[in-house]
Amino acid sequence: MDKKVTSLDQNTFNRLRKLYIIALSAIALSVIVSQLLVRKYLSDQRDDAKIVNIAGRQRMLSQKLSKEVLLLSHSISKSQLDTLENTLQLWVNSHRALQNGSGLMQFEGNNSEVIKTMFNELQPSFIEIQNATNTILQKSKQNGFSSEKISGEISSILFHERNFLTLMDRIVNQYDREATQKVEKLQKLEFVLLIITLAILLAEFLLIFWPAAKRTKQTIKNLLLSEERAKEMAYNADKLSQAKEESVKQLKALSLVMEQTLLFARISTDGYLIELGNKFSSLFNYRSFSGNTKFAEVISTHVSEQEQIEKIIEDHLQTGWQGEIKGTTAGNASVWLEMSLIPYHPVTHKEELLVICFDITERKKAQIQIEKLTKERFQAEMDQQKELSAKIIENQEQEQNRIAKDIHDGIGQMLTGLKYNIESIDVSNREKTAEKISHLKELTSNIIKGVRTATFNLTPPELTDHGIVSALTKLTLELSKFTGKDIVLFNKTNFNDRLDSLTEINIYRITQEAVNNAIKYAESSHIIVSMSHSNEVLSITIDDNGKGFDPKKTQSRKNGEGGMGLTFMKERIKYINGRLFISSTQGEGTRVTLNVPV
Repeated sequence: MDKKVTSLDQNTFNRLRKLYIIALSAIALSVIVSQLLVRKYLSDQRDDAKIVNIAGRQRMLSQKLSKEVLLLSHSISKSQLDTLENTLQLWVNSHRALQNGSGLMQFEGNNSEVIKTMFNELQPSFIEIQNATNTILQKSKQNGFSSEKISGEISSILFHERNFLTLMDRIVNQYDREATQKVEKLQKLEFVLLIITLAILLAEFLLIFWPAAKRTKQTIKNLLLSEERAKEMAYNADKLSQAKEESVKQLKALSLVMEQTLLFARISTDGYLIELGNKFSSLFNYRSFSGNTKFAEVISTHVSEQEQIEKIIEDHLQTGWQGEIKGTTAGNASVWLEMSLIPYHPVTHKEELLVICFDITERKKAQIQIEKLTKERFQAEMDQQKELSAKIIENQEQEQNRIAKDIHDGIGQMLTGLKYNIESIDVSNREKTAEKISHLKELTSNIIKGVRTATFNLTPPELTDHGIVSALTKLTLELSKFTGKDIVLFNKTNFNDRLDSLTEINIYRITQEAVNNAIKYAESSHIIVSMSHSNEVLSITIDDNGKGFDPKKTQSRKNGEGGMGLTFMKERIKYINGRLFISSTQGEGTRVTLNVPV
């Protein structure tokens, strides 16, 4: 049952891990897509602001250009001509940038069809103004230049300026409308992304976190069932004693075969000798026999004993037999034998019986004493087994209480908070909804972290598959990642041997308890787990830089907050015949050392 529960826990952990990866991937994908879309729209809006500003400036530049041309009709100076030339150049460059974009101004000319049409209407007026201004600048460089010579160009500029301003005003207004439409589109996009995010969170709650809670509850139920089975095993231990006694009797003959030379014979199904071993021959002084010699005649010279032996052979041809018989040698000496009859089918396909006997004459005298000692030893073993079962049940109960407390105080409360936060979301209030979604993301991350922590505290697969070094390496890496603390493992002597499973799991649990105490209660930021070994001892030391405590004032607790604590570690180290040392000073950290024979 324990193997089934362990397999169930591992399968549940694997399923939960896959589901959490899917959930986190979905949330991450939604956040990335949202950010990309929002950034794209924001980038477009930033270009829109520049374009609207430049378009508005074009109106101002056209008016400035007209004023500077009019000033030339009154007085002409080189500075006025330079200013006019600069204004014209800026006006032309801005006009081209609005249509085709500009790397210098850092925006692209992605105009709509409407704006392109408006620019096409504007282009004749633009060209007329540009050509007239260029003509004025060219004439100004000729000798005998006067204001009367540019009167026609000034009239043309003023005439086309009105049309230019009117069309440019329409273009600016169109740019503004399109920018407003983009903002409205962005608002709609944000609302859609909000709905999608809420849907993902709700789906993850219904399809991942709620089923995960149910699976965890089922795991606890299986652990409780395992506890009941263990109690039942302890209750039925007395009933199993009879079956074990039978097993001891059956194995007794085989163990004695290894301790001394066999009394061996082969006989036919009707009791005649086929082969007689040397030990048999020496014991009963029977050196030769013929095909008509019966096995019973070799064992005893008394007719009643012979008949008893023949009866045993006749009744157990197919099933075999094991028991004690009494024989009498030719010298009328009594011999007690423990005999085993084994049905045998040789290559000739004729059924035979193998007879294996042990001389127990001397042992018979002490049989009563042996049986008494055997009973006492078996009772001691049963008592030890009951004590072991009680410890297993106690440790299971404490582990179940710890898991239940972690789930109730951590994951359960966070799931309840997640449920209430989702139910309280008001989609119409976008500002508060965004705040609650941010809070829901943080709460979801805490729930995932809590579930991973609870499931991680179950028996890790690395311990069963690869041993204590791999399991402790995984423990320190995962706890460092979960808690953000600096937790490292140093294998000073490169120990990588495997120990028996009970020793490894107890070493792992003691180390896990010490590290968890340093995380939860010592307020430490650095935890170092060091391993070293010799030919006889494996030593593991857990050092932290926490606030420390006074070991003399610490009271051992078997239940309540904090788990088994020091009592937990002391009971486990005692169970594997190790030694535990705890050294701590308030304000100077704590060191926990365990030495285990290897």
